[in-house]
Order: sequence, then structure tokens, then C-alpha cells
Amino acid sequence: MPLLQKTKTAYLVWYEYYQIIPKTHRHSLGVRIDTIFVEIIESLATAAFLVREEKLPYVRLAIRKVDTLKVFLMILWETKSLDDNKYIVLSIKIGEIGKMLGGWLGQLQKQNSPNKGEK
Repeated sequence: MPLLQKTKTAYLVWYEYYQIIPKTHRHSLGVRIDTIFVEIIESLATAAFLVREEKLPYVRLAIRKVDTLKVFLMILWETKSLDDNKYIVLSIKIGEIGKMLGGWLGQLQKQNSPNKGEK
């Protein structure tokens, strides 16, 4: 699944950065960001193996987690715990993940719509 692979790749980049952010944030916000990444991967892996009708809540959860991740990474950047280049690299990857999730959500909503057979 390309979305899961892209998320895993973004996590590996994050993990590299996580090792070098200042201790004050590594053990607080850094841990929380790490946990959110794992929760996103878990939601995507779960959704990937469910029947279409059951995927929607997991995709929505992943979208909420990605939005939270963006905010937390912005805080790290604004506090200078993450430099510009690292923030940009992660932001681009997370933005792509968000777009893919949005597309998946739209597709699921259309497929699960009660009006889908009335055209």
C-alpha cells in the first residue's frame, strides 16, 4: 500500500531527527510526535485490511492524527528545536500523506454513499 509506505518513510526521517532535537523537547513533544506517527501507521495498517464499509473511521482517525502532527512539528520548528530544512522535509512528506488520505476519504465516502446506486 503506497500510503503506508510513504508514512513509514516519513517516520524514518522523523526518527533520524528525533535523535538530535534538544532534550527538553525530545522527552516531551518529541515523544508525543513519535507516538502519533505510530498511531497513524497503526490506523493505516488496520484500514488496509478491513472491508470497504469499515475503513472510514480509521481513515478519519489517521487524518486527525496527521493534522495534529503538523501542529506539533510547527511548534518544534517555531521553538528552533527543528531547523528550517528538517521542518521543510517533514512538512512536504506529511503534506503528501495528508493529500493521499484526503483522496482516500473522498473515495470511501463516495463508495459508501447511500445514493451511489441512484444515478
